[in-house]
Amino acid sequence: MQLNDLTDLAKVSFEPAQLIGIPFALVGAILMSVGAQLQHRGVNKVGDGEDAKSALNLKQLVALFKRPSWLTGTVFLGAAIIFQLISLGFSPLIVVQPIGAVALVITAVLNARVTKTKLNTQSIVAIALSVGGIGIFVSIAAFTAINAPMTSADLAEILVILIVVLAIFGVLFLIYRKHLSALYYIVGAGVLYGFVATLAKVVITSVIHGATDWLTWACLAALLAATVLGALFVQNAYQTGPPDLVIAGLTVIDPIVAVAIGILILDEASQAPGWAIVSYVLAGVLAIIGVFLLAKYHPDAHDPVSAASKEAKAGFQSAKAESKAKVNAAAHGAKEAMKKAKSVD
Repeated sequence: MQLNDLTDLAKVSFEPAQLIGIPFALVGAILMSVGAQLQHRGVNKVGDGEDAKSALNLKQLVALFKRPSWLTGTVFLGAAIIFQLISLGFSPLIVVQPIGAVALVITAVLNARVTKTKLNTQSIVAIALSVGGIGIFVSIAAFTAINAPMTSADLAEILVILIVVLAIFGVLFLIYRKHLSALYYIVGAGVLYGFVATLAKVVITSVIHGATDWLTWACLAALLAATVLGALFVQNAYQTGPPDLVIAGLTVIDPIVAVAIGILILDEASQAPGWAIVSYVLAGVLAIIGVFLLAKYHPDAHDPVSAASKEAKAGFQSAKAESKAKVNAAAHGAKEAMKKAKSVD
């Protein structure tokens, strides 16, 4: 770091109060990881015997509300959102949003214990890269970002972009829902939740300053729409991928989208020196690499014992269904034979 960089850093209008949001974001990340694990368990129960490569159907989605584990996970995720909203009330978007990456570590450990699957070296390295990249980003952003005032033009620009994003992901889901992979749902949910965090920041700031108008309510409506579609994507991601991979995607893609909006539209990095901007980019790239490595080397996808177990389970379900069909056919045949015998008599 050069003398000019230190001089630039000294010019940043740093407010100590904006650090208050960090502990709230950490608690939210912990709640998110526990909630994700519980929801994943509930989705797996509902999806037993179904095609794991297709999206959840309406019957399965309704059945989720009867699963105690899924409902408990939903409560945890609801609490996580509350803590995240509190953190956004104190701190700039680009400071607290990336902290959710802590959930990746906790979820990976919980999932390994629940499934009794040991994390391999590649997965541990991938997690370290993701969390390390986010950690570097937050450490720099905490002292170089600012809570910049938002204009009506900023809000309108965010809304237009979100409407386009909602349309694209919604159409793709309706057309290709039976052939979409977990990666699509993870990316889709991450992008949508990035906008959710941004709009939540907008609404909170407007309410605090008493500047609510029709644009604020439009932001709230868009926030709810993005939340619903994002939640649908997350449940389908749990159907086709392990929870730590889902959380890995969300905790990296979500903040990247939110940070991009915070920097490009909300000007939260307007006072950051040049070296800080370069650090943001490098740290983000590091985190993205970690997610892709986790998707490639995750033990759930490559452990032969796990794969054999899943294959045996699928075979058992198929055999069970086939046996049931044969029993029903035999019973029907016997019933018809009895009817014929009675008619002869």
